[in-house]
Amino acid sequence: MKNYDDTTAFLGQWGRFQQIVFFMLCASIFPNGFGALSVVFVTDIPRHHCLVPEVNLTQDWHNAIIPLEVVNGKQELSRCSRYRLDVVRNLSAQGFIPGRDVNLTDLEQEGCVDGWSYSTNIYQSTIVSEFDLVCSEQWKQPFTSTVFFLGVLFGSFFSGQLSDRFGRKPVLFLTMAVQTIFTFAEIFSPSWTVFSILFFINGLGQCSNYVSAFVLGTEILTGDVRVLFSSMGVGLGFVFGYMMLPLFAYCFRAWKSLLLALSVPGLLYPTLWWFIPESPRWLLSQGRVEEAEAIVRKAATKNKVEAPRVIFEDYSAHADETKKHPKEHYNVFSLLRTRNLRNTTVILCLVWFALSIGYFALSLNTSRLHADPYISCFISAAVEVPAYISSWLVMRYLPRRLSAICILLLVGGSLYFIQLVPQSLSNLSVALEMLGKFGITTGTALMFAYTAELYPTVLRNTATGTCTTVSRVGSCISPFLLQLSIYFKYLPYITLGTLAVVSAFATLFLPESFGRPLPETIQQMHKRERWVPSIKCPFITRKEHSKPVVLLESQLLQLT
Repeated sequence: MKNYDDTTAFLGQWGRFQQIVFFMLCASIFPNGFGALSVVFVTDIPRHHCLVPEVNLTQDWHNAIIPLEVVNGKQELSRCSRYRLDVVRNLSAQGFIPGRDVNLTDLEQEGCVDGWSYSTNIYQSTIVSEFDLVCSEQWKQPFTSTVFFLGVLFGSFFSGQLSDRFGRKPVLFLTMAVQTIFTFAEIFSPSWTVFSILFFINGLGQCSNYVSAFVLGTEILTGDVRVLFSSMGVGLGFVFGYMMLPLFAYCFRAWKSLLLALSVPGLLYPTLWWFIPESPRWLLSQGRVEEAEAIVRKAATKNKVEAPRVIFEDYSAHADETKKHPKEHYNVFSLLRTRNLRNTTVILCLVWFALSIGYFALSLNTSRLHADPYISCFISAAVEVPAYISSWLVMRYLPRRLSAICILLLVGGSLYFIQLVPQSLSNLSVALEMLGKFGITTGTALMFAYTAELYPTVLRNTATGTCTTVSRVGSCISPFLLQLSIYFKYLPYITLGTLAVVSAFATLFLPESFGRPLPETIQQMHKRERWVPSIKCPFITRKEHSKPVVLLESQLLQLT
């Protein structure tokens, strides 16, 4: 049976149909960039200290009532304590002067019983200042990000299976609707608990939308255009949205107005329904040949080319056979059915986990790169532009496996070297961190395409969804990974670097997919070559035995 790419070659690769699909799918991903990382601004912690109520205090005592603490070698006002107000009020009334008549270190302290005063120099408000997520409640601030990423995790898991079962297009638009509606609903949250629930549901649609659009474009587009879309198209669609986030946050400095502004672009989503078709590959895998032919014929009309009288003749015979026998349905457990599938899935999940925890840890760390969080966020986003361009060049000219290994080693090396940089060269540390983010972003774009190329059509979205689900475990952990710096400043970087190096060695055992058509069936996937260590084979000569041997999985099974 001819593969899909050969059957639809008469359409060409870059006609009007492909251009519409390419740019509309990129447009659908654009809001994901500022939606997924809005947590950087919505949950940021403004400077704060205990609120001092309006009482009769002299100016000296009013300035001294908040104790000083040393944080990272600098003196700052205490965030969670003050000198007892009744004691300070009595001393003020008696005319004592702090620091001259009274030793402040001898005074008893108390917590912020009257609440907190938050600086508005950078933000008018965040959910931290709205719901007082500081001091004893400070754990809720990183946990809010974790709740969002848990939603992304579950969304990735279920959307992949729903997409393989009910189609790419319906799930794409359903997840876009979830994303828009619940971003808007968060504005009306009366408490942190309600906000977290809505934030979780919002997360269900965030990455699911991205994955559905990615798989849909990968299956519709062919050849070099597919490589361009999967490496640079979806990536730049995301990063341009990401680069717009600091602009939105700068203009709308209250968290409610920011979320309102971020939800407005979602109103344009429904108009894309008439421009984005269902995946013909998916329709063929379901035996719906007539619907697939109808889409391809419309594409031929738009591209002004003549379609054959029967486009999917081989598939029609296969569809007739399918109708005679019950069709097998695939789910996440199908990824563990054979040794080949199991090995590929486990290795890919490890690589995805390492890249995801690294990406979000470095992205959430942007406020520490520069005194201005808006500039920090823009720098972190801007470094992804050359990363996606590099991923496109790598995927166009270099083998997938070798590229992934080199990129992961680059990430590990750059993050390891940060601890060796003297404190006087802080800009070099920032450059190494951005080099790590460059490598992680390039690797993520590569792994999206690599994963889609390794799995057959019947499992492609489930596999991509499962890998991104595992990766979201990493993103859930990332807010707390940054807290390891309390024990050792460079421990987060060492952890991320180690994960990257281990993943690089695991990638050695993945099959190569460069320059090969997408597999349509599990049997075609099993024919892919993978690297195995040299072993003694009865049919190999002594001269040949001195070299590593590349065997098909089926040959290896026969030997063992």
